[in-house]
Amino acid sequence: MPDLHLKPHDPDQDGKILSVTPESAGWKYVGFEVYSLKKGQRLKRETGKNEVCLVLLSGKATVRTGRKRFQEIGKRMSVFEKIPPYSVYIPNDDRYEVEALTDLELAVCMAPGKGTYEARLIPPEDVRQSDRGSGKMYRRIHDILPEDNEADSLLVVEVFTPDGNTSSYPPHKHDRDNLPHESYLEETYYHELNPRQGFAFQRIYNDDRSLDETICVENRDVVLVPEGYHPFTAVPGYESYYLNVMAGPVRTWKFRNAPEHEWLFEK
Repeated sequence: MPDLHLKPHDPDQDGKILSVTPESAGWKYVGFEVYSLKKGQRLKRETGKNEVCLVLLSGKATVRTGRKRFQEIGKRMSVFEKIPPYSVYIPNDDRYEVEALTDLELAVCMAPGKGTYEARLIPPEDVRQSDRGSGKMYRRIHDILPEDNEADSLLVVEVFTPDGNTSSYPPHKHDRDNLPHESYLEETYYHELNPRQGFAFQRIYNDDRSLDETICVENRDVVLVPEGYHPFTAVPGYESYYLNVMAGPVRTWKFRNAPEHEWLFEK
């Protein structure tokens, strides 16, 4: 099995610091990249067979596609401002150019497209915000591209976990094509921490424990979830942000809870 833990590297000539492809991950659907662009830098790409969701993690930009232009978008200068981001959806067989108007941290979320929908801006006011869990299981959710919004494959969400709290919890999984009970979805977690020198923990395990890894996550790391349960814990003193990208054969999020931990829903 490929390494489930990816560390960022220095920006290449295009500003890329992280890359996940279906080939590198050993799966079929999800691709993910992060770019750290300097003010004035431009990124040009063809979407090819994939639909794309560009998430402006921090900074401001102008984004052009084959037919549309989204001028001077972006507001937050850190994910920990905890306001929803500006994002841009782009279909397959299209192209995009991103011009960084400030220093820009950009996530590129990819999955197979069918050409069903046109390019569009997803402004902050269109991002559904919600609270999930209670007590030490509380976290804040921003649904950037949920299943009731138009896309062919992609599901994109960001989560804020207070220091000392646990999220993606009680443990759940979505690794079986067994609808209506469970859907098969590959998933990436892109992590940031505040303060950035912190760390956190993520466990990935399946029912028979043929997969059972606990990963020490640091700032800007990516964790791959090819199967199994995947709870996350932020340590005291360091709040957490992560961006999830999911995709599979059917665009729906149906998960199965770990039976031995379902009692936690009664708390």
